[in-house]
Amino acid sequence: MNTLDAIRQRRAVKHFDAAHQISPAETDALIDLAMQAPSSFNIQHWRLVNVKDKALRVQLRAAAHDQAQVTDGSLLFVVTVDIKAWDKDPARYWVNAPKAAQDILVPWINPFYSGNEQLQRDEAMRSAGILLQTMMLAAKAMGYDSCPMVGFDFKKVAELIHLPKDYAVAAMLVIGKGTQAAWPKPGFIPKSEMVIDNHF
Repeated sequence: MNTLDAIRQRRAVKHFDAAHQISPAETDALIDLAMQAPSSFNIQHWRLVNVKDKALRVQLRAAAHDQAQVTDGSLLFVVTVDIKAWDKDPARYWVNAPKAAQDILVPWINPFYSGNEQLQRDEAMRSAGILLQTMMLAAKAMGYDSCPMVGFDFKKVAELIHLPKDYAVAAMLVIGKGTQAAWPKPGFIPKSEMVIDNHF
């Protein structure tokens, strides 16, 4: 499937074939594609909790208001972010870049984020959002459906996955073989409201 078709056909699917299994090779390919997502300063704040334990899935489903896709999807990722990733050996994010780029960009990272906790969190969540869209489009291109989720008890999910300090839960992402088509797209705001030329 080409990218334009994947963008138009991707939907948040709620019904999945609970018996379908995505192979380890497909899962690895999906994660490899996810790694291609961009992030500010290439910090890659995302940390994916690949929930394989069925009992944990049941607990996460309870924390998600009993939404069936949590247990029925082939894959369930709790997408978390390391808010302090900017301060953890930032040179490693640029190890393959030309030295001239490393010399300019790596020293910028600490002063850009240091002392600005709102920016640190915002940046991590922006990275998670880009990763989520990348994964959903990759899944669609691979012939699978997906469902991004925020309809759950964030605190309970954090407890269940033993979320480390300075991390945050961004969303959950279900991927699998959909069994029911999503309803028609509910509507779009007009482009005249969406796009503002130059300034408000």
